[in-house]
Amino acid sequence: MLTATQSSSDLALIRALLPAVLEAGNRILAIREAGHAVELKADSTPVTEADRAAEAIILAALAALAPGLPVIAEEEAAAGRLPPVGADFVLVDPLDGTKEFVAGNADFTVNVGLARNGRAVAGIVHAPASGLLWFGAVGEGAWRVGEGRFHAAEPIAVREPLEDVLDIVASRSHRNAATDTFLARFAGSRIVSAGSSLKFVAVAEGRADLYPRLGPTSQWDTAAGDAVLRAAGGRVLRLDGTDLTYGPLPGAVGAKAFLNPSFVATGPLDPFAA
Repeated sequence: MLTATQSSSDLALIRALLPAVLEAGNRILAIREAGHAVELKADSTPVTEADRAAEAIILAALAALAPGLPVIAEEEAAAGRLPPVGADFVLVDPLDGTKEFVAGNADFTVNVGLARNGRAVAGIVHAPASGLLWFGAVGEGAWRVGEGRFHAAEPIAVREPLEDVLDIVASRSHRNAATDTFLARFAGSRIVSAGSSLKFVAVAEGRADLYPRLGPTSQWDTAAGDAVLRAAGGRVLRLDGTDLTYGPLPGAVGAKAFLNPSFVATGPLDPFAA
């Protein structure tokens, strides 16, 4: 069995979790094919059988591979089951982009991220609809694979901006006035809308330069994509220029203890430079 401290590296734990993440993705696709009901949680966000089934698969794998490692998972959190966390813990979003999934779009992902001392240090992002999967660990690298072909993993890395015109990815479902104000600073840039953590990996593999999110997210929404991007040489910054961090917020309770502030994901570009 592996834990974050017993494994030779964070990457070893992430690699051991890859089959479970793919299984979760396949289960999501099977449920989509069979048809499913949509419920609303207390916060009015949608949830489906696919969210719960995928989460169960990943939690079982983590319990076997890393017993004792705390896990903050979206549907467990919605049910009020939030274990105390220490320096190391895992964040799971079993179906990021449920709105996209319900709408019949392809921009939904399975996300598992490892946090240590407040930073995202390793993660997996899987896009079931395309079969693509991205994984990585800070200091060890980041990779993309297709259809589970782990032997043919391709290294990925952020890029230097190619020209004065930037490529920026923005949320399809959550773009707001604050985001538009931020984007106005980059006149003439190409803006592409996308869902889920696919925006992080677009920056991580050098297809985009920036991803701003000026609005609320939960830490399980971002940890996996954040880790893959950092492993690929990028950064995820709060609006004051400091790193996005992970862990319960002082004074907050329940799922609200794991909310993020606004942030910008970037490669080498400084998004706040004059």
